[in-house]
Amino acid sequence: MSDAEIVHEPQLQVDHLGHELRASLYGRWTADQAPAVERCVADLGAAVGDERRIIFDLSHLDRLDTLGAWVLDRTRHDLGATGYSADFVGARPEHHILLNEVAYRGFQPIPVVKRNRLTDLLVDIGQSVVRAGKDFASGVSFLGEVVAAMIRVATRPRRFRGPSLVHQLELIAFRGVPIIALISFLVGAIVAQQGIFQLRKFGATPFVVDLVGILTLREVGVLLTAIMVAGRSGSSFTAEIGSMKMREEIDALRVMGLDPIEVLIVPRLLALIIALPLLTFISDLAALYGGGLVAWIYGDVSPDVYLSRLRSAISLNTFMVGLIKAPFMALIIGLIASMEGLAVEGSAESLGRHVTSSVVKAIFMVIVVDGVFAMFFAAIRY
Repeated sequence: MSDAEIVHEPQLQVDHLGHELRASLYGRWTADQAPAVERCVADLGAAVGDERRIIFDLSHLDRLDTLGAWVLDRTRHDLGATGYSADFVGARPEHHILLNEVAYRGFQPIPVVKRNRLTDLLVDIGQSVVRAGKDFASGVSFLGEVVAAMIRVATRPRRFRGPSLVHQLELIAFRGVPIIALISFLVGAIVAQQGIFQLRKFGATPFVVDLVGILTLREVGVLLTAIMVAGRSGSSFTAEIGSMKMREEIDALRVMGLDPIEVLIVPRLLALIIALPLLTFISDLAALYGGGLVAWIYGDVSPDVYLSRLRSAISLNTFMVGLIKAPFMALIIGLIASMEGLAVEGSAESLGRHVTSSVVKAIFMVIVVDGVFAMFFAAIRY
């Protein structure tokens, strides 16, 4: 090793002066010399004896960077915590500024505040109510923007994007038929099996046809379809719009003079409103078929009897109750999915959080809307 290299290595010379210890620093106390810097500090700790005051002489330093300054200030702080008085002397102006900037600070533990569980519960409830109110206000405002965009598209048909509507119809309706038909078939079969099992105790097995027909057409068909669409297509809308928001494609649309609501949301919303009643009809047929098959195999109700009793049990009103709900549920699903997508920020975590929120909120609102319609139809005896 050459003499020039030895001069640049960090060195520490310790002199014992009575009740005082002077540590003179030499060389370069920089990041590229980090191991040697730590060794010098360790040697100082071993050399400290009965002296109560330690002075760091920085006048002979060749160079000092952030790492060296931080190690020195950390050492001074540690010595002060054990009862020693440590000070820096002879520091050049630039070294003095650096030492002040990297001053080591200990972090005090955050005091534990005693909380009342009842108070915390009430606070959480209040915050949830406030958030729900803000979401409702935002939803109404967003609905107004969508309606305004639809009016603009209706008055200027050239602005309407027909291919996008057809594409969304294929994704929502055509490709959603298999899973919705399968789920509805299974649920109809389960309802019929449980109905036969319970009604058989009273010798009223044929009434399972009334149960399956009315329950499927009024509630189960549309509710299952809306929940499946919310989980399948609603999450897709949120992810697509959210990804575009993250990549600033929505801002690019605005720069090009295009309205993102007209381009992205109106076709998706219209496709949902058209597709959900169609899927509800298919769901009703699949559930009735599943119920009829189980009634034939498990309850010994022949297909002729099943169809005859089904015609007498249901009417056009029964079918229309479920079908009327579908467009409103589609509108709710589309609005929530679009709002959550536009609320995505620039991170994958934000995208995942809003997709989850979209599905949860859409399913919750679908059930709420179904309950509201159930009370409405009961009040008008429809």
